[in-house]
Amino acid sequence: MKKLRVLVVALLATLSLMAVSAPSAQAHKAPSPAKGTFTLNAEVLDGGQQVVSVTIDAGRLGIKASSLDTDTFTVTATGTNPYTSLDPATVFGTYTDVTRTVTGVHLDGRGRIVIELAHGFTTAGAFTFAWANSVGRNIMLDLTYTITQNKPITGRNGAEITLPALTQGAVVDPEVDAYGYGRAAGLNYRLYSPRGWGKRPLVVWLHGGGEGGWAEAQNNDLPLIANRGALGFSTARAQAIFGGAYVLAPQATDFWLNDPAKGYSAKLKALIDSVVARNHIDRSRIYVVGASNGGYMTPRLVADNPGYFAAEVPTCPVLVYNGTTMITDDELAGITTPTWVVQATNDPVVPFTPNGKHLAATVPNALLTAYDGVVRDGVTYNGHWSWIYVARNDPRNDNGQHLWQWMAKQRLGTQHHHR
Repeated sequence: MKKLRVLVVALLATLSLMAVSAPSAQAHKAPSPAKGTFTLNAEVLDGGQQVVSVTIDAGRLGIKASSLDTDTFTVTATGTNPYTSLDPATVFGTYTDVTRTVTGVHLDGRGRIVIELAHGFTTAGAFTFAWANSVGRNIMLDLTYTITQNKPITGRNGAEITLPALTQGAVVDPEVDAYGYGRAAGLNYRLYSPRGWGKRPLVVWLHGGGEGGWAEAQNNDLPLIANRGALGFSTARAQAIFGGAYVLAPQATDFWLNDPAKGYSAKLKALIDSVVARNHIDRSRIYVVGASNGGYMTPRLVADNPGYFAAEVPTCPVLVYNGTTMITDDELAGITTPTWVVQATNDPVVPFTPNGKHLAATVPNALLTAYDGVVRDGVTYNGHWSWIYVARNDPRNDNGQHLWQWMAKQRLGTQHHHR
């Protein structure tokens, strides 16, 4: 999924091999393992992508599962800023030689060793990206993992095994890796394609400002890994609700809010048209969802293309930027597309009243879900991160209908489903 420096990581046994008391073990020669690899298994959590485990490709060694425990290995992690142009003092979230807490060790179905790691929003050394304040962007980190074997493990024949040197492999995230790559109208994009046949709806996810490209990086992994905004719609749960849906995640070359200079609205329309033409997409069920910068671009795109989208979900949307009103009240009042606005009232980045509240009050018949803050599973997040609720299908209307179910019922020509 990303380029990593290929590193040979020595697995050093901190204990010398001891004589094994079992006679059967004394009678067998330990296998002579060849050099192998280990992968970094990642998952996008509510706060972004983290490495949640590592898998050592040691299946052919015939390891006995009962010889593995949480003390068998020590895992340390380093996340390095790869951009020399960025002043290190402005990059937040890098880390060096952080010891990851091992929560479990087991063998998978192929006999490979899986080392499970503690993870969560406040877990040090787990994230795969950092924030570069000087450019206002998230950046992908170069990851270096070191695995130390603390004691011998046992083969099925009873022989003791000390693993050899390994080569660090790729970061693997099945949810992210399920999205293909593409480019159209001068923009990179990622696309999830549903299984099955027949015309399917399309959900367009428009990222926030931190996931756009910048001078040294147009890496369109970030719109997928910085949060679950797009990934929520490709989960099995969402796919069942939508009857299978394409999920499109384009990437701005800088900020969606730079639309007046870059013409992003027109480029996005051309990109979406290109994707629709190449796939089995139901043109009556194209939905657009965006957060922050993307929350601005969502109604901008809808206002510029009346009768094209079946529904829109502006999340923590920016209407007023640097004192400039980006979408006029006349434009908002002219929107007939079913609209559901989501924002936290304590948003410290995009003030609620002149933005999300005003948008919902101005677009005819718009729905509004206003949260006091952003809290999920006992974790309090930045109040700007209301996209977490959208990605988890939390918002409900007065009828108790959740957001995804509401979206899935909207289609062009049936606007009576608006509420």
